[in-house]
Amino acid sequence: MPDNVIKSDEEWRQLLTPLQYEVTRRKGTEPPFTGKCYNLKENGTYRCVCCGNELFSSEAKFDSGTGWPSFWAPVSGHAVETAADTSCGVVRTEVTCQKCGAHLGHVFEDGPQPTGLRYCVNSVALDFVEKGGAKNDQGNPTNGNDVATLAGGCFWCLEAVFQELSGIKEVVPGYSGGKLANPSYNEVCTGTTGHAEAVQIIFDPRKISYEEILEVFFTIHDPTTLNRQGADIGPQYRSAIFYHNEGQKATAEEVIQRLEAARVFNAAIVTELTPFSVFYAAEDYHQEYFKRNPEQRYCRFAIAPKVAKFRKIHSDKLKMPDNSY
Repeated sequence: MPDNVIKSDEEWRQLLTPLQYEVTRRKGTEPPFTGKCYNLKENGTYRCVCCGNELFSSEAKFDSGTGWPSFWAPVSGHAVETAADTSCGVVRTEVTCQKCGAHLGHVFEDGPQPTGLRYCVNSVALDFVEKGGAKNDQGNPTNGNDVATLAGGCFWCLEAVFQELSGIKEVVPGYSGGKLANPSYNEVCTGTTGHAEAVQIIFDPRKISYEEILEVFFTIHDPTTLNRQGADIGPQYRSAIFYHNEGQKATAEEVIQRLEAARVFNAAIVTELTPFSVFYAAEDYHQEYFKRNPEQRYCRFAIAPKVAKFRKIHSDKLKMPDNSY
């Protein structure tokens, strides 16, 4: 069963578009025949626009003629929840996301076999992930790419390393894991927002796997120090993996177990493993910091040695000189 995602109303407003918010958080209904997912024919998975929970497969989709995406079953018994809805003066069965409670639509008993059900879902409540593809940090399609969100101390260090890794298309420093919407760097530095300095990594899974990314991750920071990386102290510098789906969670657990069994570190791994919620990109001056400030003292004495260590250990995974991913 997926971990629940709980946010304040203001956080949902910040995360969603006005229409997404109106439908998913206030139980609205989009006009028929207007949604992006209504007439999609591609193979893939439909996920909750709010939290990324996998809801329906294209294999269960059918044309009901109603103007909204229709499915004869969810992907699993834990994907959605149902409840009686009498808001329109008649009894209907509302369908919500099991993970975050987002209103999706309603289910009716006039669908095709084998279930005889029709899950009538608002298109705006869904994100479609084509088979072989994934979502980015805010639930949008990434054209066959996948996304990883990691925290391991100063995000300048993580960005500098992962930018050189083959298969990585984009690395964005930012903040994740907390409850404060749109935090500033100064606010995160207080250690009271719950956010960690993190990086959002967009990668091509055909060139590099999530497991390989984690293997690099565990060689460029110390996962055994709680709320600390070297001289950087505080919960904002904690080691954390914010997994985007159950597959990533299982992979992270396997990697950690393997490292523990091999006794790679002299102390227990304390890396936080928690479901991804939201990511806020850091201010512009934090982006590509090492590239733009190679002579800055911190860059020379903290970041450069990590980059050099990475290049030595993972020389076979470096990008080509032409900077192609």
